[in-house]
Amino acid sequence: MDRSFDRRTPRLVLPALIALALSTPALAADVPQDGDAVKQAVHPGCDHLDAKACVQLAIDAMGGSERLAGIHSERYEAIGHTVLAEQSYRQQPFITSYERDKVTVDLDQQRIARDVHLTWPESDPHGADVDVTLVATPRGGVYRGKQGDSPAQLADIDDAKDTLELGPERLLLHAMAAADLHYAPSQWLRATPHSAVEFSWNGVPVTVLLNAYNHLPDALERTRTFKDFWYAWGDVDQRIYFDNWHVVQGVVFPTNRVDRRNGVWFASTQLLDPAFNLPMDAKTFAMDAAMAAKSMQSPGWNRQFSDKKRVELAPGIELYQGSWNTTLIRQDDGIVLLEAPISSSYVQGVLAKVHGEYPGVPIKAVLTTSDSWPHMAGVRQAVAEGLPVYVLDLNKPLLDKLVSAPHRLQPDELQAHPRAPRWTVVGDHLELGKGTNRVVLYPLRGASTERQYMVYFPQQKLLYASDTLVLNADHTLYDPDLMYEVTQAVAREHLQVDTVYAMHEGPTPWEQVRHLVEQAMMSTVAGKSTG
Repeated sequence: MDRSFDRRTPRLVLPALIALALSTPALAADVPQDGDAVKQAVHPGCDHLDAKACVQLAIDAMGGSERLAGIHSERYEAIGHTVLAEQSYRQQPFITSYERDKVTVDLDQQRIARDVHLTWPESDPHGADVDVTLVATPRGGVYRGKQGDSPAQLADIDDAKDTLELGPERLLLHAMAAADLHYAPSQWLRATPHSAVEFSWNGVPVTVLLNAYNHLPDALERTRTFKDFWYAWGDVDQRIYFDNWHVVQGVVFPTNRVDRRNGVWFASTQLLDPAFNLPMDAKTFAMDAAMAAKSMQSPGWNRQFSDKKRVELAPGIELYQGSWNTTLIRQDDGIVLLEAPISSSYVQGVLAKVHGEYPGVPIKAVLTTSDSWPHMAGVRQAVAEGLPVYVLDLNKPLLDKLVSAPHRLQPDELQAHPRAPRWTVVGDHLELGKGTNRVVLYPLRGASTERQYMVYFPQQKLLYASDTLVLNADHTLYDPDLMYEVTQAVAREHLQVDTVYAMHEGPTPWEQVRHLVEQAMMSTVAGKSTG
């Protein structure tokens, strides 16, 4: 890199340039933004060519049809990060997880093996690093572990499909072979005009943006439903950018891929040392066929409510435990539903349970205590049924987006019968109901619990602590900082608590939890002093 600018430019020049840029916003406004329509040319870089001829230019720019079709397998390392937009913290800028993977892709046999080293920021001390091996095909997959194979998640199988079918190695070849290949409206991308071609892949339209100057495919776009945490948002607009092009064995190949979803810069992956057509060992892709078949039988996030694990916390207060806990609270004038998690189908089951247990009794309130996407995904069903929903003040903008998000590809009841939400905003402590089972809602307002509120039952000295309490297998606290903030809020509000429970944990003695918090805080101090 030329460093002459550093030596020769007076220090006052940079502030002056910055001031000039800030004082002339029209200059920035004149730069076309990604997605803006191109008006100067119908198909930039492909004028007077049909869509197939335009795609052929892109194939030639990457090295030609023969070279692309000649990629039978590849091996690379990948390093990347993912923003944890679905987690309940403080929203943007999001906290981030990191990965370093070793990947083998067999394009001919449609299979992929990925050795994943994940660094998870929300882990307990000394537990941030996780290693797992994924083996997958479009028909199923497994995670390998010391105890044998276990079924892979549907989201990982979808990711494998994307790598095998819509990666840059095969993307243009599939476009060229598609019967419905056609032009879409041209767009600006990175201030450069791009022709856009579109074709259907597995029933979903895929748009590829081709650079007007070098003809390379700089991005693909589609609208799809996801089977990871993004499922809550229904029809998600996705753009995957291809960048950092290198010549690999005669192929001009993008080694950086950036995933943007609904305008959120979600993930970035950099491929290191990619190589094609190296010898492969069949054992790399070995997996338990029965476990792989189970992976495809998963309902994903479209889960059904189960009442098998019912705990009576007190007369008229019933906890239904599962991966996400839900509580029914019987008050004098109706039922309060504490949490509407996971999915619309799950909450449909919860509401059916209410109507079965308490026929004719109205549901007076639905409490949603966190902005974590799985925790609030069922709110759409509550809105569809016209129920009042109590939301934290900081979470209302996100919930407004959630209930207005399109779900045309897989319609739910709110998509079929739209209606306005009935929000009650919780900005300070708020009492709900009277008598024995009255509750009080308290915003937590901690550094990590800023977007959660607690639900306190004064008569029972019972506390629901939102998404903060999880006990590890060794009876230590998972992420004790969360419960530390709960203890601060309890002290601040002068609450008397005997029992605490949460979204992922059943009733636990408060004194036990306080002791675990103190233990964890002291061990952290001791670790720092001896480190």
